[in-house]
Amino acid sequence: MLNFNSYQQAAAQTAVYPNLGNNFVYPTLGLVGEAGEVAEKIKKVLRDDNGQLSAEKKQELMKELGDVLWYVARLAAELGLELEQVAQYNLAKLTSRQERGKLGGSGDNR
Repeated sequence: MLNFNSYQQAAAQTAVYPNLGNNFVYPTLGLVGEAGEVAEKIKKVLRDDNGQLSAEKKQELMKELGDVLWYVARLAAELGLELEQVAQYNLAKLTSRQERGKLGGSGDNR
């Protein structure tokens, strides 16, 4: 079964970029670029398809989201973090905010 850490390990097998293992800049830039591609596809759905997602557009978005996930996995690895650890930390943070009624609003430390 695929979990966050097994995905991260498998993603590492396809990683090819300068100074691999000591380069957090490359996956950061890739993450931003791929997130931008997701945003562009959503923008075009709003513009061209009246906000209606077709099966084809969902498939395209799935591909781009996969690229986002790959770069998140690589960035975490470059920072010495396991993807599972990142996911667990995020859920704990969000659960704490929910329990304190702080899901809305802004700021990292709410």
